[in-house]
Amino acid sequence: MNVAKRTFDAVIVGAGGAGLRAALQLSEAGLKTAVLTKVFPTRSHTVAAQGGVAASLGNTTEDNWHWHMYDTVKGSDWLGDQDSIEFMVKKANEVVVELEHYGMPFDRTDNGKIYQRPFGGHSMNYGQAPVMRSCAAADRTGHAMLHALYQRNVRANTQFFVEWNALDLIRNSAGDVLGVTAIEMETGEVSIFHAKATIFATGGAGRIFYSSTNAFINTGDGLGMAARAGIPLEDMEFWQFHPTGVAGAGVLITEGVRGEGGILRNSSGERFMERYAPNLKDLASRDVVSRSMVTEINEGRGCGADKDHVLLDITHLSPETIMKRLPGIREISIQFAGVDPIKAPIPVVPTAHYQMGGIPTNYKGQVIAPKDGNPNTPVVGFYAAGECACASVHGANRLGTNSLLDLLVFGKSAGESVVEDFKSGNLTLKPLPDDAADASLARIARLESQKSGTDVHEVRLTMQRTMQKHAGVFRFKDLLSEGVTRILEVAEQSLHTEIADKSKVWNTARTEALELDNLIEVAKATMVSAEARKESRGAHVRDDAPDTAEHPNGRDDQNWLKHTLWYRDGNRLDYKPVNLKPLSDDVEPIALAKRTY
Repeated sequence: MNVAKRTFDAVIVGAGGAGLRAALQLSEAGLKTAVLTKVFPTRSHTVAAQGGVAASLGNTTEDNWHWHMYDTVKGSDWLGDQDSIEFMVKKANEVVVELEHYGMPFDRTDNGKIYQRPFGGHSMNYGQAPVMRSCAAADRTGHAMLHALYQRNVRANTQFFVEWNALDLIRNSAGDVLGVTAIEMETGEVSIFHAKATIFATGGAGRIFYSSTNAFINTGDGLGMAARAGIPLEDMEFWQFHPTGVAGAGVLITEGVRGEGGILRNSSGERFMERYAPNLKDLASRDVVSRSMVTEINEGRGCGADKDHVLLDITHLSPETIMKRLPGIREISIQFAGVDPIKAPIPVVPTAHYQMGGIPTNYKGQVIAPKDGNPNTPVVGFYAAGECACASVHGANRLGTNSLLDLLVFGKSAGESVVEDFKSGNLTLKPLPDDAADASLARIARLESQKSGTDVHEVRLTMQRTMQKHAGVFRFKDLLSEGVTRILEVAEQSLHTEIADKSKVWNTARTEALELDNLIEVAKATMVSAEARKESRGAHVRDDAPDTAEHPNGRDDQNWLKHTLWYRDGNRLDYKPVNLKPLSDDVEPIALAKRTY
């Protein structure tokens, strides 16, 4: 095995919000920490988060964590684990104030407190009225967060390996995780990163869809690596379509626009959300708003020559408010829609945005997998946080601004768990197996020796169009069944891809081919899991599971109140129960109910 080896206490894959927050916890505890990242840390996809981070600070309107917990459980359509949700919402104020102390430039109220805005699905007094809970830095919250966390990591001497692509998990015969293999993009050099603890913070995989708000780097690398290593992927049928992507471009228009007073209108100028969500209107949860928009379009009330979008109107707001609270949105609208929102509404359409599922974890950030009859056995040495992980706090539908909260809370929690496991002696540097790098080297060798293979771009495009058609905002029985067959055919094609440019220097074709390996695993997990779930819940809405008195919102709690576990081996599915019991004995569970806004 002629491969260079680097040894660390901990290796973190991904340098977005979750990875940086975890790294900070480890480095400040004195652990030798490496962070692998495909792009410079401040270009990680957290930079695209616009609207804010949820915390019940109560700086402008009355608020408390019980209301936040209720909104999150209800938003998840009761598929979220209530122990993890309680843990997250109770930690929210702490992690936001920490971030403020790190130098995060939050907007301020007149009395100097952190500015908070309303956001979809967040309410006071258990759903009675919108609440101001989203802590914002104008409409560039993720950008400000990444810079604050990166600077703090530089201070803590975290070691970054920039423009390195992780390839595969290394496990021993006992199933313990010993680190990863990775390739330096510039040179093509493959190395082993041997560590006592491995944390995945690789973000989402929105690039499985043709129209997505996700950056090109969001290729599900952590999920692909976990699946190939025998770890199941949880609840991959649940994908959030953000209501407001720029029509024709997919670029995100933050929910903060509606939080500041933006109104969705159809071709008649009607504020149509009043019909679908009479209480919260335009600030209903994302899955509800997305389906309402698609219904308006499907019933002929769409806008434009093709009647294929609706309008997001903020022309009634003062130019001063728009320039102060939404400067980036105005810039995006002008650049990508050719519209100045001060003067005219923005054309918008639902766009693939966020994966609710991922690598199974508990609220401590430990990766869990079934073993010896226990569905929640921690995998020794393996942790995950952020969008690549499934704690599960988002269940079947994530509330806006809970994503930044997720990565802060569980990035920190994963870091704390590693530190605790170090102190207790549970983590040691275990010997590497002799074949530690063989699978990665074989994948690269196949790509570079393939003759007359399929073009990577063509296979990726076929996959994206298949996912968009067969697993979109609304899902249909026959399309899902056909989609499973089609995506397995695309997966077979991906095994025969060829990289046209076999140069060893800055071989972007090689990187794209390796990313495709991961995307395909996520696409299979999504399609197979979606076809199998015979109900409507949250973002997963089937035409053959309508809203009835027996099944409110199309939900079948008797048969389907459970988490999906997809295994790569044989496209096999298993299930485990949802945890409906909060973490604390004195906290009442949020009882099952019909979801209305």
